[in-house]
Amino acid sequence: MTPDPFEEGQRAARMTIPAEANPYREGTDENSLWAAGHERVASELEAGESEGT
Repeated sequence: MTPDPFEEGQRAARMTIPAEANPYREGTDENSLWAAGHERVASELEAGESEGT
């Protein structure tokens, strides 16, 4: 089964892997999906930190 780039990006963000570590070639759908997944989790984590949780 092919890994889901969106889920991979989410997992990377949870592991505090920087967005620059996106393994997919720039300009591809996979790159965009990975980045979107990473941003979603990173934003949630940042929001949680700003709320003191």
